[in-house]
Amino acid sequence: MSAVDQGAQGAERTLGQLVASATAEMSALVHDEIALAKVEIKQDVKRAGIGSGAAIVAGALLLFSLPVLSFAAAYGIHNLGLGLAWSLLIVGGAFWLLAGLVGLLAVAKFKKVKPPTKTIESVKQTAALVGTVKPHPRPVSDKAVGVARSSS
Repeated sequence: MSAVDQGAQGAERTLGQLVASATAEMSALVHDEIALAKVEIKQDVKRAGIGSGAAIVAGALLLFSLPVLSFAAAYGIHNLGLGLAWSLLIVGGAFWLLAGLVGLLAVAKFKKVKPPTKTIESVKQTAALVGTVKPHPRPVSDKAVGVARSSS
């Protein structure tokens, strides 16, 4: 240890110690920001997943079930005594109504997805704080002739 290191707890630290401390603190800050972003985004990803699933279900209903089930339902209605054209229109309208309801569910889920506001605010505060930090002037003493080096 150098003479500078052996002083009281509030004694000046070497440049290497200051850089190491600043690097460690900045690293911890970045890790904390990332952890906060993960927590916030995880909730919105779940909502987006449910919304995407609902949209896929709506599309699958329109594409795959429409031809087969619409003909079966239309012929069933036609057997009740209604004309074939009217039967086809009724079945087609029912599928459109069902797809519209599932689509509304998808839109409702997508509207609940929000940006990670807490993380954004925290990053802005950190950037503002780091931007205002200025190095502290260190008094030069005659006693410290040599520059104290950090051990590497």
